Amino acid sequence: MTSAPLRSAGVIGGGAWGTALAQVCARAGRDVLLWAREPEVVEAINARHENPPFLPGVALEPSIRATGDLADLGAADFVLAVPPAQHMRATLSAFAGRVRPGTPVVLCSKGVEQGSLKLMTDVLAETIPQARAAVLAGPSFAGEVARGLPSAVTLACADMACAEALGEAIATPAFRPYFADDVIGAEIGGAVKNVLAIACGIVEGRNLGRSAHAALITRGFSELTRLAVALGGEAETVAGLCGLGDLVLTCSSPQSRNMSVGLALGGGQTLAEALAGKLSVAEGVASAPAVRQLAAKLGVETPICEAVAAILAGEVQVDEAIRDLLSRPLREEN
Repeated sequence: MTSAPLRSAGVIGGGAWGTALAQVCARAGRDVLLWAREPEVVEAINARHENPPFLPGVALEPSIRATGDLADLGAADFVLAVPPAQHMRATLSAFAGRVRPGTPVVLCSKGVEQGSLKLMTDVLAETIPQARAAVLAGPSFAGEVARGLPSAVTLACADMACAEALGEAIATPAFRPYFADDVIGAEIGGAVKNVLAIACGIVEGRNLGRSAHAALITRGFSELTRLAVALGGEAETVAGLCGLGDLVLTCSSPQSRNMSVGLALGGGQTLAEALAGKLSVAEGVASAPAVRQLAAKLGVETPICEAVAAILAGEVQVDEAIRDLLSRPLREEN
């Protein structure tokens, strides 16, 4: 890792989380340039320091600049990649020719790619092999982070010196990164918790009670941990902010896009109705079938994630899936 300070940040993605991370970087004293595909977002950020479609009512740091040309981010000392997980490959491929060798690219989207069943670090390695990969994950709602409320996250990179340099570049009194070298654990924690949040929303929407909600989070965390370890991650990593912490937050508030989808499904809406009118992406909807296929490929038992994938695919009804989970054979907890 170069010893040169990381002064400038490029942010790929003008949604709620990308804009919130641009706020973090600006408050940390970085020179921030954000790319958004929506011209109206670029115009609103540059002219009025706001992003009404994705972060209404939040005043943005005046130093944040926006562009509609992805090539403009090529000069950044480090890049935060925040497109939806299923669009990560196309976006990084479009950016690949602009990235200097050794540039840290921090993957901030959480998901498993459909079809390939690959994690975002795999996608980065295939599209921008000259980049240095890092992963940012943890319990953090975009609106809260953008307003400067306290939060803590995991910043994972195989090169701990790189993780520490990135942490110094983005840390603020209200945004605290903790370092890890287990990028697989950090990625799986973020991806699987989105699927489990849909399940928790269904439990809430069906009024099954707080006991069922707590049981689902706990058993879901077991699934998350098993899958992370099977992929080569560490149980200790997912027991931290990027796994358990993110799971608790995402499964406990309707602010969560994924939990809100589950609430709608549990309340009797169809998937199309649950997603109607939403600008922001509920990553768990796209990741659920990929997580199910990945777990089956690895021989990992993930009954809750499988049930969510089946519900989303229309293979089973909500009540049938709940009944099947509750009628599973009794077993030892661990």
